[in-house]
Amino acid sequence: MYYLGVDVGSVSTDFVLLNKNYEVVEHLYLKTNGRPIDAIKEGLCCLSQTFDDKQITAVGVTGSGRNIASYILGADLVKNKITAHAVAALHLNKDVRTIIEIGGQDSKIILLNKGIVVDFAMNTVCAAGTGSFLDRQAERLQIPIEKFGEYALQSTLPTRIAGRCSVFAESDMIHKQGMGYSTPDIISGLCEALVRNYLANVAKGKQIHDIVFFQGGVAANIGIKAAFEKTLQKELYVPENHHIMGAIGAGILASEVKKTSTSFRGFQTASSNFKSTSFECEGCPNCCEVVTIMQDESTLVGCFGDQCGKWSQSKSYISINK
Repeated sequence: MYYLGVDVGSVSTDFVLLNKNYEVVEHLYLKTNGRPIDAIKEGLCCLSQTFDDKQITAVGVTGSGRNIASYILGADLVKNKITAHAVAALHLNKDVRTIIEIGGQDSKIILLNKGIVVDFAMNTVCAAGTGSFLDRQAERLQIPIEKFGEYALQSTLPTRIAGRCSVFAESDMIHKQGMGYSTPDIISGLCEALVRNYLANVAKGKQIHDIVFFQGGVAANIGIKAAFEKTLQKELYVPENHHIMGAIGAGILASEVKKTSTSFRGFQTASSNFKSTSFECEGCPNCCEVVTIMQDESTLVGCFGDQCGKWSQSKSYISINK
């Protein structure tokens, strides 16, 4: 019997199956490619080849596409990524105090005290330092992203890169290349610049206490990890499943929901056609944009986006979205 955790993000969609001891039995890392519904269906299809519906006892979802996922999957619980990442980290070490999480399009800092989230922050405008930006720079330099961190560690004298903005950082890199700086020095300088940007913006005004976890896809970049440790003068712990911690946290949280049976709609849902549409509710001055999810063009499976619950609570599907 397994708990299913799903993290639907802007870059990747992660599926995780946990056993009763919260050990990862199976996981999938799929590209979202701007089509979260297709990614969710692909994940269900892949898992259906090995597992059956009766083995799933609870389903939890998180991520930017958590509302869509909740209706398609029949989730027992919907939670934001702050809570999901914190729960996954605390499962590994109850004394963790700081979580640095950098994903494909966003970055976060989560501060904990005695197992409770006491503060957090996310990047707002600039995407410098996120996975998509690093992918772009690796492609431009014609270096496999898996080798990006190794190049950074080869540097003997990192060059100074302007890291306050992704556009400025890229322009400065091109300028330094033209001046003849070596690739390892440029990459190492970029890693340090992105760390400065994170600490000056996302973590601005926040105390980073030990124990520090580094989570998200970018945690695999040993160059960024080394730059954080050099700047903070602290050791960062990278969990084995750092790239799927959101999904793991969602699965753990789902296991704690007090229900007699799961709401999981089954793996056969992958064969259905889903379509999302939206409309503007004119019931009050808020003019909420309400998103509706239709199955096979005839069945309404859920709505979300309204602030008052007029539409989202009109059916039996109610998200625990706090």
